[in-house]
Amino acid sequence: MNGKSKGVVVSTEWTLMLCILSFCAGLFFTNRFWSLPEAQDTITPTRIEDDKAKLAGGCHSKSLQINKNRDLKEMLSNSSKMNSAIHTLDKTILSLEIELAAARAQRESILDEVPLSDDPKAADTGGKHKYLMVVGINTAFSSRKRRDSIRATWMPQGAKRKKLEEKGIIIRFVIGHSATSGGILNKAIEAEERKHEDFLRLDHNEGYLELSGKTKSYFATAVNLWDAEFYVKVDDDIHVNIATLGTTLARHRSKPGVYIGCMKSGPVIVQKGVRYHEPEYWKFGAYGNKYFRHATGQLYAISRDLATYISINQHVLHKYANEDVSLGAWFIGLNVEHIDDRKLCCGTPPDCEWKAQAGNICVASFDWSCSGICRSVERMKEVHHRCGEGENVPWNSGF
Repeated sequence: MNGKSKGVVVSTEWTLMLCILSFCAGLFFTNRFWSLPEAQDTITPTRIEDDKAKLAGGCHSKSLQINKNRDLKEMLSNSSKMNSAIHTLDKTILSLEIELAAARAQRESILDEVPLSDDPKAADTGGKHKYLMVVGINTAFSSRKRRDSIRATWMPQGAKRKKLEEKGIIIRFVIGHSATSGGILNKAIEAEERKHEDFLRLDHNEGYLELSGKTKSYFATAVNLWDAEFYVKVDDDIHVNIATLGTTLARHRSKPGVYIGCMKSGPVIVQKGVRYHEPEYWKFGAYGNKYFRHATGQLYAISRDLATYISINQHVLHKYANEDVSLGAWFIGLNVEHIDDRKLCCGTPPDCEWKAQAGNICVASFDWSCSGICRSVERMKEVHHRCGEGENVPWNSGF
């Protein structure tokens, strides 16, 4: 022991501690000099993906905004176009509805009101010629002698009547049917029609209390058979100068909604059993009131548009007891021009005769006391001779 040299004695604990410190120092220097530092500008895959997402998100947002603006403009433009299209469509639909209503009314009138004349040419006349006027002479089964008195005076017959039609004037006796189908009254009219061919037959049951319905049926039928400017209703016991009537109406041919006649406003008859009694008198106000202005029933004329109005609305037009009142009521509330022409209601001779001698020929003549020519069958020739316009006037007149 004494022979060995003396040195520093290190304990085991210190030796272990030095080894650990040496190992840690080695690790420190190794990591310091051999690990590559990450550059600050280096873009990691995660950042790249994040930036792509942000860029895409920003572009997408701007693109979306642009698309929204474009879509909004397109929507506004399309909305404007759609509103315009809807407005046009509404007008078209309204126009079609009006045309459909007129066509339906015409079809119903043809089916319901078509004349039952044996002459099929009557229904074909409408589409071939434009007429000035259609004159419908209201008559009854018992009025054969009245019809013959008119045929012998102011209503041309045969070839002359055809020639008058070429000048634009249609004249027909207007009558419906008796309540008994195929009865003797209907057969008598059918035989008379085969002889003269001057009837307009209506699908209407004859009767004095049904005159308003007959008037409605006449206008609805006539306007669908003949294309005329005026439609005239005449009683079969008055005298008419046809050419003068045509000339008078021709003065108003450019006016719409024309209602021509001798205008009056007679009293509303309340008492039952009295002629012209009005069961609905209470609608016209207090006792003693008068009717509104309307044309007297012996003769009146209406323009085509008013006849068409009656045809289209015939199923809803109210009928009063007196047909002339009913016609006037149908035009209340419409834009109708009432023309009061006193030449349509002259008296019988000497009244109409004096006027004719003065150059103011009457359109129609009758006696107010009889609501027609008193004893018209016996006196029609006399009135025609003294108050007529002359046999050649209808053929020389230009309408």
